[in-house]
Amino acid sequence: MKKVLITGAAGNLGGLLAFHLKEYPSLFLNLLIHRKDVNPKLKNLSNVKVFSADLVDKKSLGSALKDVDVIVHFAGVLFKSNPEKFLPVTNTEYFRNLVDAAIENKVSRIILISFPHVEGETTYENPSTDKLDGKPESMHARTRLEEEKYLFARQKTNRFDAISLRVGMVYGKGILMIDAAKWFSKYKLLCIWKKPTHIHLISTIDFLNATASAVMKENINGIYNLGDEGRQTLQEFFDELSIYWGHKKPHRTSVGFVMFAARLFELFSSLFGTRSPLTRDFVKIGMASYYGDTKRMRSELLPVLKYKTYKEGINTF
Repeated sequence: MKKVLITGAAGNLGGLLAFHLKEYPSLFLNLLIHRKDVNPKLKNLSNVKVFSADLVDKKSLGSALKDVDVIVHFAGVLFKSNPEKFLPVTNTEYFRNLVDAAIENKVSRIILISFPHVEGETTYENPSTDKLDGKPESMHARTRLEEEKYLFARQKTNRFDAISLRVGMVYGKGILMIDAAKWFSKYKLLCIWKKPTHIHLISTIDFLNATASAVMKENINGIYNLGDEGRQTLQEFFDELSIYWGHKKPHRTSVGFVMFAARLFELFSSLFGTRSPLTRDFVKIGMASYYGDTKRMRSELLPVLKYKTYKEGINTF
């Protein structure tokens, strides 16, 4: 039986992957949490064990990493004000601790969940591939790129499979950003900047199936871009979703207004210690068009998509 450690298992995508992989009879799951607990439905299962640890302390990872074959890394801090101050620590340094501890415990495969933004702005004509010399604007993308660099640098001097899954926007019911957009749309509060932003989408089930393949299959190594076959802008996507939900299309507004709203969210978060659903760095990364070259995904991880475009998968919302 293969043992898989999922960091950030109490989070959105990490939790969804845990629910997906628990159905595989050949897998045993170690779910790593810090402050927030996993969904109660994941507890008391014969092939699941929950560990509390802190990535700031490598020694706290020992029990969770014992006999682990594969790590899938999601853990990170997102919805908090001033991400420029904490992301170099919570993304880069914490991931270095995880990689170092994994090597010490002879983990054979480390999978980092990343995104195409690490190469900077990309398009269908000039997609994200496997470059590590990008110069992205947002701190989220810059620190994730540093994580990729560290992962592959450590692989050069140690024997393990290093994998980065650069994931486009995951869509479907239960995805936090989509659910938040639905709430804002319902109350006519959803706004999008005017400048067209091209995005690469992938349905939840296709993301989960591709990631499961990265966990299970032999001879998987390197960088894979995960996405479907659709070509659309963020504006078109949320226009059509709003209509599907029975709401009006999102308001078009200026970037300055969106940045002002993000600043207010961050100020409130900082003053009252709450989550910030929007930050200025989110706006920066959100305004960058992105598209990934999915040839490796299709040939090695997921030859057949369940939903080729979001139009086919719109019923999953």
